[in-house]
Amino acid sequence: MSLGIMALGLACFGASLAEGYLVGNLFKAAARQPEIIGQLRTLMIMGVAFIEGTFFVTLAMTLILK
Repeated sequence: MSLGIMALGLACFGASLAEGYLVGNLFKAAARQPEIIGQLRTLMIMGVAFIEGTFFVTLAMTLILK
């Protein structure tokens, strides 16, 4: 197994952790201020889109290097 493949797999794992951290903090913020949930939802969708983009790029690179 190549070290590059393992590093990219670890990057995919990091992207998944980042997405969980983002959503968890969104729920905390919504619990504190429920009136701004519409704004929070928009920001969450944008954040998840960027994180998923990173995930798919690293996943594709992992499959290419394989």
